[in-house]
Amino acid sequence: QVQVAESGGGLVQPGGSLRLSCAASGSIFSLDDMGWYRQAPGQPRELVAFITSGGNTNYVDSVKGRFTISRDNAKDTVYLQMNSLKPEDTAVYYCNADIRYWSGDYVRRNDYWGQGTQVTVSS
Repeated sequence: QVQVAESGGGLVQPGGSLRLSCAASGSIFSLDDMGWYRQAPGQPRELVAFITSGGNTNYVDSVKGRFTISRDNAKDTVYLQMNSLKPEDTAVYYCNADIRYWSGDYVRRNDYWGQGTQVTVSS
């Protein structure tokens, strides 16, 4: 089975930094595109940052220049470095991964979500 788990959330003051990690585990063949999403109370979930298997990245305008997404394929992990945090960045952050995995002798593909990690930016 394949699992995806986030870590690194917490409480930080405005202007501070946090680094989120998302690690995939299980019978993984390869990780394809991966992304970080967030959902604030009463708001829809939004895509924050995205990284392709080739390392191309994209960001929502509100985090450009402050957040950096990266990946370590050897560790099956994607990161989100968040700098200059603002109160409006407060949300539950979710990792999403497009994963190819072994199922018996076959490679199958599925889309996985982590359980989410809370990021709170407040003084």
